[in-house]
Amino acid sequence: MSTELKVTAARLHRVRLPLVHAFRTSSHRKTLLDHILVELEDASGAVGWGEIASPSDPYYAAETVETCWHIAEHYLLPAVLGQSWERPEQVPQLWAKVRGHQFAKAGVDVAAWVLWASAQGVPLAQALGGTRSEVVAGVSLGIEPTIDDLLAEVDRQVAAGYPRVKLKIAPGWDVEPVRAVRAAHPGLDLHVDANGIYSEAGEHLTALRALDEFGLTMIEQPFAPRNLLAHARLQQVLRTPVCLDESIETLDDLETAIALEAVRVLNIKVSRMGGLTAARAAHDRAQQAGIPVWCGGMHEFGIGRAANVAISSLPGFSLPSDVSASEKYYARDVITPPVTADNGVVRVPTATGLGHTVDTGLIAAHTVATLTL
Repeated sequence: MSTELKVTAARLHRVRLPLVHAFRTSSHRKTLLDHILVELEDASGAVGWGEIASPSDPYYAAETVETCWHIAEHYLLPAVLGQSWERPEQVPQLWAKVRGHQFAKAGVDVAAWVLWASAQGVPLAQALGGTRSEVVAGVSLGIEPTIDDLLAEVDRQVAAGYPRVKLKIAPGWDVEPVRAVRAAHPGLDLHVDANGIYSEAGEHLTALRALDEFGLTMIEQPFAPRNLLAHARLQQVLRTPVCLDESIETLDDLETAIALEAVRVLNIKVSRMGGLTAARAAHDRAQQAGIPVWCGGMHEFGIGRAANVAISSLPGFSLPSDVSASEKYYARDVITPPVTADNGVVRVPTATGLGHTVDTGLIAAHTVATLTL
């Protein structure tokens, strides 16, 4: 069924939610998050929701909440308003002249997909071509004050049924924490994420090579995003697969990494790649190249988390994805029902569109800024 859609109103909501547990990476620590929720309304009054899950500071990527708001207000939403389109893949073409700003684009792109899926009367996962009815979830754990604190947190997540645990690492917090977790959980699907903080300097490289002995599923993003040559060199001396995250913002980045043999596993983040349209294309290319993929997360609220669950239902997502239950991060989420996990498994929603009801009352209570175009 073909349905022409035209966005007649668009809204931005800057929403602030506290985390139930502080989260520290190699670059920063956070106790609350500001994300921008995108609301697109068509002529019939139907609404599609998306989420701009940008960090507040330019440590993970160049974008911040403020830059995303500016780009969405002045470039992306004006490009969409009043324009007719039949398929959500056509929406990014409306802002094709805008370079970069993937997080901002992702929120609008997801909202367009949700609006279209609702108009078609199908679940978002089905609209994307998903084939799974459930998704295996993993958890991501930050840097803790002590190794004992880390072990206690790992124990909690394993007891909750999560089959995969990712540990954030940084120079000085790498080999010994991993050794301790591996000793406590010999059979656990375990991998580490450096968020690009390492270099090829002697002691850094020594630590990364030492991680090879722990049977990790992958070492994620050890070097800076653009340093694909260093990743290729590291992969030549490691048995453990190197996974790329921050390095892959576009399909061109992925093609380069494949050509250099710098990537053996791909973390696909809807936010980092500019939305569901690009994320699905990256999945297709990785599948063609024989590269397993999984869906990474940005501590999304329920709207972004639901989009991640939907994309994770595609067949190439063969590794556990960062789609753990809402309650791991938020006391109360912006959707009902929240995303839940049963022994580390998340059901793919079968309801139309996003598959969840957006809690507009909660959003209003936690909104610190709003804009209507």
